[in-house]
Amino acid sequence: METPAEQTTQTPSPLGGMRASMARGGAIVSRGPGAIEWIALALSVLWLFMVLAFWFFAPGVAGAASLFNTVSLMVGMALPIAMIWVAAITARGAREMRAEAQALKQSIEAMRMAWLNQQALRSDQSVERKLDEIAAVTRQAETTIATFASRRDSHATQPSADRKAALVAPPPLRPDDTEPMLALGTPAEELRAPISIADFIRALNFPDTPEDKEGFRALRRALEDRSTAKLLRSSQDVLNLLSQDGIYMDDLTPDRARPALWRRFAAGERGREIASLGGIRDRSSLALSAGRMRGDTIFRDAAHHFLRQFDRTFGEFEKNASDQEIAELAETRTARAFMLLGRVTGSFD
Repeated sequence: METPAEQTTQTPSPLGGMRASMARGGAIVSRGPGAIEWIALALSVLWLFMVLAFWFFAPGVAGAASLFNTVSLMVGMALPIAMIWVAAITARGAREMRAEAQALKQSIEAMRMAWLNQQALRSDQSVERKLDEIAAVTRQAETTIATFASRRDSHATQPSADRKAALVAPPPLRPDDTEPMLALGTPAEELRAPISIADFIRALNFPDTPEDKEGFRALRRALEDRSTAKLLRSSQDVLNLLSQDGIYMDDLTPDRARPALWRRFAAGERGREIASLGGIRDRSSLALSAGRMRGDTIFRDAAHHFLRQFDRTFGEFEKNASDQEIAELAETRTARAFMLLGRVTGSFD
């Protein structure tokens, strides 16, 4: 069975602390007589001894026994003893009141500290929520600024993203003999309209849900383009391999890099000057990917193949894309995989 002290230490709440403190104060009576009671008892015995000694040893007192003397003796014996115990009970009550007041003070202090801690916790949560809102507004502002800072042709207006071609590839020198030829000798692939920038970006992000009809339409459209299809297949391979370790692009929140930095990357610049492109800071994802890169040959080959395809395709995309469209591409799942694997392989070192 637990002692009252053990039961008191196990009570976590402030109100429990009040009950425990009151229990400690009430334990004074339950433990038996205290110092005050022993002092009162000693004084009572001493007084009785003095009265009896006076009765038996004082000359002529014992022989002059009468009703008045007997009553006086009894009153003389009982009245001081009663006063002694009244004083003892009063002292004990005062001590208990002081103990209860101290316990009440401690419980109020505990409640005050609990309230302060709760307010501090709520304040921290409010600050985090406000910081998230500020970050979201900042990202939106950066996107808006990028829209106005987009490159514009001084002689012509840029077509919209759903009409402008995503990739600017050089025309082939001659048609491949293995391709199906039309009557005039033109490959069927060259007569197909190029994929638009809007579909290209939507395809690189892959469909969000099985009901994402626009996403699947853009994906089918992108797979008809040879260069884009290579990038999409390599991206799908690395995304599937990363998901085996529980790494999903939707869980990552990369730092946003300026479109000008992406253009420098497309122009061939490498190293620390463009290190901001590797905006993935999630340590667990970086550590898991680095370990997989060292120990899994298939993953390493797929990652390097994906990085080469992204490098080549983005170089073509940048030539015909505005800063706003580059910023939108950087938010896709494929671009996040590039940031993650680029940091793991040291492409930005």
